[in-house]
Amino acid sequence: MKSSNLWILTEERPKREVLFTIIKKFADDNGISFFVEQNIFIVPTLCTNGNFAFKYAILGVHSPIIKNVFLCVVSGNSSFTDFLIFYQDNIPNPLQDTPLYAIEETKTSDYESRNTGVFQRASKFVFIDLYYKNIKKIMLYSIRIGQDKKPTKTNIFGTKCLATLGVQILGKSLDDDTISPFTDIDELIEFKNSMRLPPKGNIPILIRKVENKITISGRLEKNGTLSHDPNIGALSLISATLRALGYVGKIEITSHNLSQNQVGRGNKFVSIANLLGISLENIDLPAIQNNDSYWRYETQGEKIATIFLHLVVEEFTRARAIYENHAGCERGYFITQNNENLTVEKYENRDEYKNGNENARIFIPDLVLADFDRKQIINIEGKKFIKVQCGIDELENYDAFENLYIKKHYEDYKIIRTVVLFGGEINEISNLSFPKINFNDIPKIGFVLTKNGKTILQIHSPKIFGEAIFHLRSYYGLNKFCVHIID
Repeated sequence: MKSSNLWILTEERPKREVLFTIIKKFADDNGISFFVEQNIFIVPTLCTNGNFAFKYAILGVHSPIIKNVFLCVVSGNSSFTDFLIFYQDNIPNPLQDTPLYAIEETKTSDYESRNTGVFQRASKFVFIDLYYKNIKKIMLYSIRIGQDKKPTKTNIFGTKCLATLGVQILGKSLDDDTISPFTDIDELIEFKNSMRLPPKGNIPILIRKVENKITISGRLEKNGTLSHDPNIGALSLISATLRALGYVGKIEITSHNLSQNQVGRGNKFVSIANLLGISLENIDLPAIQNNDSYWRYETQGEKIATIFLHLVVEEFTRARAIYENHAGCERGYFITQNNENLTVEKYENRDEYKNGNENARIFIPDLVLADFDRKQIINIEGKKFIKVQCGIDELENYDAFENLYIKKHYEDYKIIRTVVLFGGEINEISNLSFPKINFNDIPKIGFVLTKNGKTILQIHSPKIFGEAIFHLRSYYGLNKFCVHIID
C-alpha cells in the first residue's frame, strides 16, 4: 500500500480516544502496522507568521505507511455524519474526492435515550448515499455513562436495520443476534410490530403490507414543521432497510400529521424520500435539487474559536474542559472533581418552562474550563465576531448553571465569565476594535481568533488562555511573534 496522509474531517470537537479508534480501524482494515505513544496529541498547526492554519496535526502515531494524520473542522451542507476519513496526499476537495469511511459517533446509551442512540442518527447513513454510494459506514459508540446490560428492543431493531444496510457497529458489546441483519421483509415487519407500543396519545410506528404497497405510520410534524428528528431517522432507516431487502414497491408514510405547506424543498427527509421513492399520505412531495457537495470547510462558525481554545488549553496546560457545548456539536457531560460524568439538565423547572416561563430554562455555556493551578473556572460564551454584543449579554444568564453544577462541585473555585469570538480582522481587543461596545464591557472579551488565524488576547483575558497560546507558539519556535496583549 502506498504511503500517504490520513485526513479526518469532522463537525465535532475531536477526542483522543475516538481518533485512536478511527486510526486503528483504518490500519486494521488495510493491514497496516503502526504504534502509538502513551498519548496522542491534537495540535493546531501554525503558519510561519504564527497564525492558525485551520488544521490540526494528530501527533504520536508512527507508521511507515501513514505519513501524517491531519484533522480539519468542516460542516455538512445538510445532514452530515460526524467524521469523513480520506487517505491521500493532498487536503480533500469536497467536489472531487471520495472518502473511505463515514463515521457517526454517539455517547448516548439506551439508559439516556433509546431513540437518540440509534434512530435519530440513522438518517445520516441514508442521506449520504445521495453523494457517496460505496463507502464504509460505521456507527461508533463512545459511551461514558455505562451501557445497559440488556439492550432495549428499540436498540436491537435499529441495530439490525443498520446491519442490513452494511453499517458496522463499533464500541458496543452486542451479541451475534443483535448485530445480525434481517433476512427478509417479513422478519423486519414482524419484529417492529411486536415491539411495545408508545404511551396512549402517541402515534406508534407500525409497518403494514397493504395490497401493492407497504405503509409505515409515524408522526413527522413537530412544532408545525417537518422536524421530528427521532421519527425522521426511524422512518428513513426502515424504508432504506426495506429497499436493501429487495422491496421495489410503493412505501407510504401515514399518520405523519403534516400539511402540504409544511413540506418544503430544503428538508433532509424530503431528500431521502426522493432518493428512496417514499411517498407521504395525501402530500405531494416536491422534487429537489441537492447541494453540489456533501460538505464544506468551516470558515464562519464560532466553534472554530471555541474548539481551537479547548484543544490548545488541554494539550499545552494542566487545565481541562469540564463541560462542552460547542455550536453544532454533541453536548458533553459536566465532569466533577471526582471525575463523575453528569448529564446537564435543560430546565430548572420543566413544567414552568412549558407554561411559558423562559427563566426556568438553564442557559448553558459553550465551554467550561477548569484551571486547577489558579483554582478558576472559566465559563465561555462563543460567538461570531459580528455578534459580540449578544455574547456579552448572554454572560448574564449563567446563574442557574453555576449554582446547580459549578458551585456545588467546585466550591472553592473562582468563576470567570468571558466571551470568545471568531472572525474579524482586528489586531487588538480595544475600544478602537469594538467601537459599538460599552467601554466597561471590553474586559469581558477574553479571546479572538480572527478570520486570518491571528490569536488575540488582552490584559483581562483569563491567564490560562495566554499560557496555552504561549506554549503552542513555543512548540513551533514562534514566540518572536508575540501574543497580542493590550496593557
